[in-house]
Amino acid sequence: MARRPLPRILSNGTAQIAKSRELARTAADSATDVLHPLITVTRGLRRLAAAGRRKWAATPKDRRGPLLFLVASVILVVALVPYGPLLAVISLMAAAAWTGRDRTPPPPTGPDEAQTGRLQSLYEALVPYFSAAEDPDPLYAHGGDWEKAFDAYDFDDDGRVSRLLIRYPAYFTDGEPDSRARIEQLLHAKSGRGREYHFDWDEEGNELTVTVLPPLPTDIAAQRFVTAPGETVLGFTDPADVQRTLPLTYGEEQRDVPPVVWRTGARSTEPHLLIAGEPGTGTTTLLRSIALQSLQYGDVVIVDGGGTGEYACLTGRDGVLAVECSATGALGSLEWAAHETERRLIAANRARQAGHPAPDDIKNPLWILLDRPSALGHLAAADGRGDPQALLEVPLRHGRAAGVTVVVAEHFEHLDFLSDAVRQHTRARVVLGPASAAQLESILGAPPHTTPTRDVPPGRGYARLGTGPVLRLQVPATPDPYDDATSETHRRAVLDLLPERTTPGDAAQAPSEVAGVAEVAVAEG
Repeated sequence: MARRPLPRILSNGTAQIAKSRELARTAADSATDVLHPLITVTRGLRRLAAAGRRKWAATPKDRRGPLLFLVASVILVVALVPYGPLLAVISLMAAAAWTGRDRTPPPPTGPDEAQTGRLQSLYEALVPYFSAAEDPDPLYAHGGDWEKAFDAYDFDDDGRVSRLLIRYPAYFTDGEPDSRARIEQLLHAKSGRGREYHFDWDEEGNELTVTVLPPLPTDIAAQRFVTAPGETVLGFTDPADVQRTLPLTYGEEQRDVPPVVWRTGARSTEPHLLIAGEPGTGTTTLLRSIALQSLQYGDVVIVDGGGTGEYACLTGRDGVLAVECSATGALGSLEWAAHETERRLIAANRARQAGHPAPDDIKNPLWILLDRPSALGHLAAADGRGDPQALLEVPLRHGRAAGVTVVVAEHFEHLDFLSDAVRQHTRARVVLGPASAAQLESILGAPPHTTPTRDVPPGRGYARLGTGPVLRLQVPATPDPYDDATSETHRRAVLDLLPERTTPGDAAQAPSEVAGVAEVAVAEG
């Protein structure tokens, strides 16, 4: 079904609305500046009138007559004196202007005593790293002035540093990762643990900006994302790291959140994905989220090496070709996937040679999702069979041209059991859960620009697509709807995304049938 273009007011009206708001705000500020004296005098007259009413109410009734006589006498004298009314009006306006002045105390312009102590402590801690004995005029010295080194600073409500701009000498080796890591570790410890910091090194200007990052939203439930075919939302990240937002539903309200979009297909530079993490960190949740998104445009083969039944909700659904938990079924499904990749390549090659478009039966994307393939490898070896990962070499090597995408999820302690083909061809990487900087760099290929924390919610981690930057990631909540611990809101959100069930769960395709399909595919090829 063809997509309708967005209404013009939704596609390009946001900039006009923002510009109109800015113009209205500028006009209001200008009017306030022009009318400020009148506003001050009016406020003063109101305060003088209120003071007069209070004075009249506090005067006893037996004294109100003389008071009125005194006021009338003063008015008469003023009226008879030359220029009296004019002088009275000027005096009243002056009193009103004085009474109506803004009495709000000015905000403090500098840090208080506790904040000054924190900044001085940070300065003293940086002295051994940013000073040298040969420097005749050191920027950092014990007992020195921290104001020369810290150009800007902000504090949160708890009095801890939330943003800090640090100047450092030009001879500091900011191009060496080890030197940077020492400074980042020190600032993380001295500024307050339990928070995530972003470090922006300006090597040209010899400046380091330390910013405390707000936590990523964890209340994003599974939903239908506004994406094009070939785009998969892995999760959500910081607004400053991506140039795109998606409209998401939060109950009855809607927000725009920056996503981490993974692009697959013939022109993708990262056609396959590797997910790593500890148990309970959300690797299965991310696989389930990818499966629900890929079923919009393609077919899915799921291999559950853990055998925990986390994908039972997908069994027999439209577009789900198989959900295998046993070693025999996994071998049959992966063998069929390898032959299907070859068949698609041959069909596409014949169509190109004949000058015809690609056949319709190879245009539908095929997704192969493997959860914990190392466990299946142990089971297959115990049963005298080959490693199922060996059957992934053809889909991994030729999947981009054939429209086949492979996603592998594995635990940290079993990453060494992954085959070389999986390691080489999964250039899109995701790491979920608590991990050290060394683990993140070994899996992602580059260290993150933030300090990883120990306590993170499920689905929280980092993502890197190819040679791109390392991004913070929060996976949308996509739990197993059949789990008793799942809330009703998340259960309903996942069930609404599931395709219709076309095959009963107990009538799923047997491994022998899958092998038969593979043999037919080989014969056709």
